[in-house]
Amino acid sequence: MQKRLLIIGFVWPEPNSSAAGSRMMQLISCFKSDDYSITFASACTKTDHAFDLGSLGIEQVTIVLNQSSFDDFIITLQPDVVLFDRFMTEEQYGWRVAQHCPDALRILDTEDLHCLRKGRQQAFKEQLPFDNSYLFNEIAKREIASIYRCDLSLIISEAEYELLTQVFKVEVSLLYYLPFLLKPVADSTISNLPDFNERKHFVTIGNFLHPPNDQSILYLKHTIWPLIRKQLPQAELHIFGAYVSQKISQLHNETQGFLVKGYVEDVAEVIQKARVCLAPLQFGAGLKGKLIDAMQNGTPSVMSSIAAEGMFGNMEASGSITDDVHEFANSAVTLYTHSSIWKEFQSNGFDIINTRFQHSDFQTDFLQLIKDLLTILKTHRQENFIGQMLQHHHMQSTKFMSKWIEEKNK
Repeated sequence: MQKRLLIIGFVWPEPNSSAAGSRMMQLISCFKSDDYSITFASACTKTDHAFDLGSLGIEQVTIVLNQSSFDDFIITLQPDVVLFDRFMTEEQYGWRVAQHCPDALRILDTEDLHCLRKGRQQAFKEQLPFDNSYLFNEIAKREIASIYRCDLSLIISEAEYELLTQVFKVEVSLLYYLPFLLKPVADSTISNLPDFNERKHFVTIGNFLHPPNDQSILYLKHTIWPLIRKQLPQAELHIFGAYVSQKISQLHNETQGFLVKGYVEDVAEVIQKARVCLAPLQFGAGLKGKLIDAMQNGTPSVMSSIAAEGMFGNMEASGSITDDVHEFANSAVTLYTHSSIWKEFQSNGFDIINTRFQHSDFQTDFLQLIKDLLTILKTHRQENFIGQMLQHHHMQSTKFMSKWIEEKNK
């Protein structure tokens, strides 16, 4: 019998707008390869950038927060597997899933560790070094509880997997390292990419609803770009991304070569034209989609240590990694002007994509793990008493709060 997957989305996937959107489409592709019947549900408003899931034969359902209508929906659907897109959706709907579909496998896709990003953002705001006192924040209490309540959580970064097991002491049986699931970059694709001399200018890209991207553009504008521009007065920085705010739009300055171009339908096309990608993120978490896009399109990068986190493993990076402002600018200039260094970093990028993020290296094992968990689900949950305890208390508190809100809104 065909198995049914319900994905509860925090947002509707926008693969051309964010790494999270690309990640969701990769997961959907993975489940489709195993012939799952997929329903995608979200309470979020769908934008013009949202992918048409119906074109893939996926049922799309709009759900409502704090409404018992969701109970009727899931009782009728009776999914075998429920995938929560980020811990916030598990908080809202997890107790309803547990109550009405107790035999459904509950999977959390963390996207990235929100508590890590939040802690780093707070340390950055206070201009202090990040340590575990920033990590153990209110978001951490919610996020780690969500991980325990689920049967399996997907972790996109090795660094975050280590943090969960070593610092938060989460059992490895509840976690699964699943990075970006990519196709190999073929030799024929590489040979058709523009070479060093056919490219010009710098590029950066990101969804501007995401605070780390927003801050990195301010950092580039006021601190890094003037240093690069002083050495390369003809160079330009092209800034692409969805949901550009007025604050970012106002940074556009053609005289300074600082060009805010906004949303682009084809990311590959604009990255292939650029010679160097800049990613000076000062806080954040997870794997950075902009670096993946750059490597896939043969564009070396200069990046901060946070941008590079979890990306390269023991392999040589696809560019320079530094948190020093002057070193960052000088590395960008060197990479822009030295073809031999540029070609070496470009080659590293192709090796990284083809070695660390191949869907074929993870997909079969992941799908088999799901099958195994479905057969031993009762035992698996018995071994996670903390999760049972948290589920019990969460169900009681959230259930009655949700019902109160529903009554209040009538």
